[in-house]
Amino acid sequence: MKLLGPVEIRGLAESLGVRPTKKLGQNFVHDPNTVRRIVAAADLAADDVVLEVGPGLGSLTLALLPACAAVVAVEIDPVLAARLPATAAEHAPELADRLTVVQADAMKVTELPVAPTALVANLPYNVAVPVVLHLLAAVPTLRRVLVMVQAEVADRMAAGPGGRVYGVPSVKIAWYASAKRVATVPRAVFWPVPNVDSALVLLERRDTPDADREAVFAVVDAAFAQRRKTLRAALSGWAGSPAAAEAVLTAAGVDPGARGEQLAVGDFVRIAQRAHTGR
Repeated sequence: MKLLGPVEIRGLAESLGVRPTKKLGQNFVHDPNTVRRIVAAADLAADDVVLEVGPGLGSLTLALLPACAAVVAVEIDPVLAARLPATAAEHAPELADRLTVVQADAMKVTELPVAPTALVANLPYNVAVPVVLHLLAAVPTLRRVLVMVQAEVADRMAAGPGGRVYGVPSVKIAWYASAKRVATVPRAVFWPVPNVDSALVLLERRDTPDADREAVFAVVDAAFAQRRKTLRAALSGWAGSPAAAEAVLTAAGVDPGARGEQLAVGDFVRIAQRAHTGR
């Protein structure tokens, strides 16, 4: 099967009157070797059902079709969504029936026509983390996630406690999955060329903590709202006062003088649980 290259990508875009927009974070991959690398890194099984968000003109979609049982592509742009089945039929007629296209905002998706087991996508930079977190929450059948995101975002998603870029995305991703950055993707493989490099992040879902997610995430948000403050100070608004925050932290076995970036997801769970059960 011939994958889409620079000539095909630009030709498709021109025929559709599509001009990539910053608002939708559209940077189309036009390098066949890159999409092959993405599919290989996803390590898909023949019976996997892949959820692809933002398929755009279909570069990655075409590479995914032979590697799994089915692809559900969620595309917010109605013009691109309408064209994708025809692109699959033209370039991979024997596999086109594996593709289902859903024209929707991935941030609002709660039900899909089939239950996906893997998310593989080139995500718009501006919504990458919210989309991943939403889909991990909304689609419990997802076991593996491989996404291409801005390199800086990839580092945040995969960071561990104590790291320079460890923050809210790191902790919330860790609630659902283990994460690691697996490859860097040069900017030259995109059209238009972005002003930043990209990277692939692999997430493997694990059992979530036995705790109220919203309560834990509220602690996380408060802890990182003012990064330079100690947890005693940062959580004072959340707890009601610095003294109340200190009491909860002490009961949870966390140093009130520590900072949010020093805590793992399990620490935030204990803090939320102590606040719920009373100091």
